[in-house]
Amino acid sequence: MCRAERRHFLGRLAASGLALTPLAALLGCQKGDWPEGMAEIKWDRDTCTRCNMVISDRRFAAEMRGGPQNAALKFDDIGCLLFWIRDKQAEMPWLTDPATKMWVADMHNKGENIKWLEPRHVHYVGRRSPMGYNFAATAQPQAGSQDFASMREHLLALGK
Repeated sequence: MCRAERRHFLGRLAASGLALTPLAALLGCQKGDWPEGMAEIKWDRDTCTRCNMVISDRRFAAEMRGGPQNAALKFDDIGCLLFWIRDKQAEMPWLTDPATKMWVADMHNKGENIKWLEPRHVHYVGRRSPMGYNFAATAQPQAGSQDFASMREHLLALGK
């Protein structure tokens, strides 16, 4: 339904006195199911903080929020997030603060139904990823999966 049609529909509902429930439903679905504190990622428009590539693949995206200005930083790959922290932590010590919130997309995401995970508490498996760091997050351990610390150590040893 386009905006003009929606406005017309809501106007007719308001005149009939039935607007509250449908209006609440329409407004509620606009935000999406983003975890508390996470900034919405505008797919195919927002760009990665580190590499400036467009964030498109819902299976590999990551985000962090924190610091004195509660900044939201968006990434197209968990590797970009980890290298950003490594490269910027001297000037932004809040990046490694445990209070800094982070999210990583579950590799099983499809379509608009996106599950976000806390990257420090999930498992990582080898999967081809947007920037070639080739790790994807999953809530459940799998054969050959690594914890966050092992995956981070492996990626940072690459030096990209």
